[in-house]
Amino acid sequence: MRVTIDDDWTATVTGDPLHITPRFDFRDFRVRVAAYAHVEERGRFLLDTFGSQPWLWDTPDELRFDRAGRELVGAEFQFPGVEAADAEDSARVPATPLPHPCGLRADEVRDFRLEVTSELCRAPGDAVLTCLRDLDVLDEPLDARVGIAADVALLVQHGTVVGWSLTDPVRYLTTGFAAPDPAPPVPATRLLFTDCLDVITTPLLDEVRERNPAALARLREIDKALRAQREDRHRADALLSLIGNLVEDYADRPTGQNP
Repeated sequence: MRVTIDDDWTATVTGDPLHITPRFDFRDFRVRVAAYAHVEERGRFLLDTFGSQPWLWDTPDELRFDRAGRELVGAEFQFPGVEAADAEDSARVPATPLPHPCGLRADEVRDFRLEVTSELCRAPGDAVLTCLRDLDVLDEPLDARVGIAADVALLVQHGTVVGWSLTDPVRYLTTGFAAPDPAPPVPATRLLFTDCLDVITTPLLDEVRERNPAALARLREIDKALRAQREDRHRADALLSLIGNLVEDYADRPTGQNP
């Protein structure tokens, strides 16, 4: 199967997905599937590979390929920085076809641009986060879900990549380049994860920024619950990396002082 990613740039689906654990950096709201462990290694990785990458003020999503074999060796995706799609649209995300573990091989050694998605769809319980090029994608079935890594899939429609998804996102919570906790998340973390997503992907975030008393009270409740959680500290701290900043900027700062 051949897929188009950017106009006339194509890649062929192969049999081997990436054997790299995804990292969901909650503070930066992005997913990394790559072996680099810090900024310096990331810089060398970008120099040694080709594909879609940031350039000056342009920050597309990233798919990186080995120059010798043209095989996919890493990816980085940004969640849309907008309000999540409503429940009705999210419910329209098709359940099929199921993700099929695959790799990608570039059809030629040439850079391209992978546009950042614009729509975030949340499944019930946030079991899957799906990011789409636009909501028109939901009007027709998908051709395939190309599972490029564990629980990470590219969505293909009419032969073109139109989005991506992360299944069981709470499992992969971390900050920066750190590896996620290999132990499964506890139920309390799953509930708090949904609470945190409610803060940053619904109108609640606007209410926080406007210092609405009820919204700030809810934000403080979530912050307190995260700090009090004894189990699953790595994931709780990952959620706190963003929620704690919001508390500091809006709930703790005196009215009239901009963050």
